[in-house]
Amino acid sequence: MSAPLSDGERRKQISVRGIAGLGDVAEVRKSFNRHLHFTLVKDRNVATPRDYYFALAHTVRDHLVGRWIRTQQHYYERDPKRIYYLSLEFYMGRTLQNTMVNLGLQNACDEAIYQLGLDLEELEEIEEDAGLGNGGLGRLAACFLDSMATLGLAAYGYGIRYEFGIFNQKIVDGWQVEEADDWLRYGNPWEKARPEYMLPVHFYGRVDHTPEGVKWVDTQVVLAMPYDTPVPGYKNNTVNTMRLWSAKAPNDFNLQEFNVGDYIEAVLDRNLAENISRVLYPNDNFFEGKELRLKQEYFVVAATLQDIIRRFKSSKFGCRDPVRTCFETFPDKVAIQLNDTHPALSIPELMRILVDVEKVDWDKAWEITKRTCAYTNHTVLPEALERWPVSMFEKLLPRHLEIIYALNQMHLDRVAALYPGDIDRLRRMSVIEEGDCKRINMAHLCVIGSHAVNGVARIHSDIVKNSVFKDFYELDPEKFQNKTNGITPRRWLLLCNPGLADIIAEKIGEDFITDLSQLKKLLDFIDNEAFIRDVAKVKQENKLKFAAYLEEHYKVKINPSSMFDVQVKRIHEYKRQLLNCLHAITLYNRIRSDPSKSFVPRTIMIGGKAAPGYHMAKMIIKLITSVGEVINNDPYVGDKLKVIFLENYRVSLAEKVIPAADLSQQISTAGTEASGTGNMKFMVNGALTIGTMDGANVEMAEEAGEENLFIFGMRVEDVEALDRHGYNARDYYERLPELRQAIDQISSGFFSPRDPGCFRDIVNMLMYHDRFKVFADYEAYITCQGQVDQLFMDPREWTRKVIRNIACSGKFSSDRTIMEYAREIWGVEPSATKIPPPNLPRD
Repeated sequence: MSAPLSDGERRKQISVRGIAGLGDVAEVRKSFNRHLHFTLVKDRNVATPRDYYFALAHTVRDHLVGRWIRTQQHYYERDPKRIYYLSLEFYMGRTLQNTMVNLGLQNACDEAIYQLGLDLEELEEIEEDAGLGNGGLGRLAACFLDSMATLGLAAYGYGIRYEFGIFNQKIVDGWQVEEADDWLRYGNPWEKARPEYMLPVHFYGRVDHTPEGVKWVDTQVVLAMPYDTPVPGYKNNTVNTMRLWSAKAPNDFNLQEFNVGDYIEAVLDRNLAENISRVLYPNDNFFEGKELRLKQEYFVVAATLQDIIRRFKSSKFGCRDPVRTCFETFPDKVAIQLNDTHPALSIPELMRILVDVEKVDWDKAWEITKRTCAYTNHTVLPEALERWPVSMFEKLLPRHLEIIYALNQMHLDRVAALYPGDIDRLRRMSVIEEGDCKRINMAHLCVIGSHAVNGVARIHSDIVKNSVFKDFYELDPEKFQNKTNGITPRRWLLLCNPGLADIIAEKIGEDFITDLSQLKKLLDFIDNEAFIRDVAKVKQENKLKFAAYLEEHYKVKINPSSMFDVQVKRIHEYKRQLLNCLHAITLYNRIRSDPSKSFVPRTIMIGGKAAPGYHMAKMIIKLITSVGEVINNDPYVGDKLKVIFLENYRVSLAEKVIPAADLSQQISTAGTEASGTGNMKFMVNGALTIGTMDGANVEMAEEAGEENLFIFGMRVEDVEALDRHGYNARDYYERLPELRQAIDQISSGFFSPRDPGCFRDIVNMLMYHDRFKVFADYEAYITCQGQVDQLFMDPREWTRKVIRNIACSGKFSSDRTIMEYAREIWGVEPSATKIPPPNLPRD
């Protein structure tokens, strides 16, 4: 087995990472040394690796600022319709390498750093991930920002600058332990504070109805301080902005007359206001109705809408009148995309500003609001839907509650007129849910307040129309759309898998980087022996590199010629990591029962975080680590089978493991995973998929041909039929001996000898209240895994299937997704024109 290429050798190969011209290299070296000098001259004379990282980050950032300023100038002059992507999560990962790739600077930096006796990859590893998201929803927002910049759209991402992002996960004695993610500890070279745009946000107070209009008074004020991060497009000199808000207490906070005596106490209480942007809520697909979370949701919305309206009013063209009080053209200049219901308060807040502040007529304001806002739904799981208690709104946002009641009344009047006497329909469709605790259904608010509602994969959008929002679809069918998710090929191919990107570019040129559908051209090379060999060789190099990484950081030795079988995603019952676990146990039992039999060696890697309050998810992690403990230390097994839990799965770890994977597990119960995007990353990086017909797997199978994925298990219709019948786990347990053996082992303490009852909650759930029907798909899954083994024993056939999958993955670029949003929801056209670079005069 050949060793992975050294950086030096890789540098000599042709590369899609930009030509390292001598001038560029000299320029980078000069700039790097200058930054290093100014870092060190302050107080030290010995540079640490972190000093080198910051010097390089500032060097690369210097190449961004001119383009950034020019892009914003360009928008100000041309006054295009602006796109505002509102999200409580932006899961950005690291920025350095992505910026070098998108500016075409990677090879110049690599060479310059090499000449200075340093290693670029080592410096890249020093950067903290910006972990301001939980999983798919936050990472999708990050991919969308990259695509919007690459497509030349005048787009802005708006969110919260959490001081602490998603927790760091440690595994201690097989259990998940959380620690705070202090990602800003050493400073963030990519952000620029903009105190000149600081804005007030109001909470609490009361509503006065006066002859001059409605006033929200006696409020508490928190200031929103913006921090801007540049978002470069791919080699088009466009640099857009992500603006994240941080909460600041006003200087007179708690120092009013009633607090005369206790100055110290009052200053300490500033923390209460500033806690709003302290920490990301770590739940994925689960609603936790905490007041602090509602404050976060309103905080980002209120600050962002003030900013949007300021920019609309000051734009060079807007309305003709001098004070620009005319909001007629607002929806022609502004599109607001709500990433799930978390920023749903945009709807009543825009109404509040238009009606109470700008004195726009109510009906006109409602038209403007609907034409401006659009809503993306991300889940059909009922426990994930946001339903806020009315009592909390009454206290925190009294004016918004009044507006929501009024909007709901208008909505129900319309429904009643169309369906006279259908009281149950009115109850089902109301924004206000009656009951012991009256609640506001935020999804219903989003649907009535938006001109477009979309799901994130075709099957999910169908479920949205036919079940979750069936009544709303009957009322307004033209509102409902599908926008299948995508991933950015810059981070998820070019950056994380340069070896694969290189051999693709050799065959079909470099245009695929901004037009991923060009990968179709690889179908011509499906029988090309040299290409088959190259694809297999790149995969083997990636596996060796990842094996070395695991050995260095986790002290585990794995067999690099084994099948790398990977399931990385948040830990959740619906994602069925337990099904994967049962397969691992079944393989183990087969090896034990006949150790001399030949086996296809596997390394099963499972990674992902569990929400800290999600007991079952934490038990699932403990089960995986316990099963690994037994299997990995059994001498009969040797290197035929290993089970590894990948600790602290995050964007930067995904960039390492995905290019090394042979098999991608996408095994949610049909009808539960809205789309998935990890599935797409594995596909474009040359792994084969074992999966159910759920989320975007359906479209992946359609693109590549179902016979080129390992599809198994119940379809949505089968799950519905089983629900009607009644799912009885015991039937499967009695009928399938291998399943029974695995469950009995978990149950008896075979995998937890020091605490035999450790997993009783898991067994009890699987046997008596498993909403996700793990046992119902077990048999089909085990059979399908047998087919995976068969194909893996024929490397040439396996690699041909890999090439076909890569060639058919073009649809799953976020560039395609964003083009569809632009044309079908926002009413803008992507632009291919390059803004002239800062060193050239503007047109």
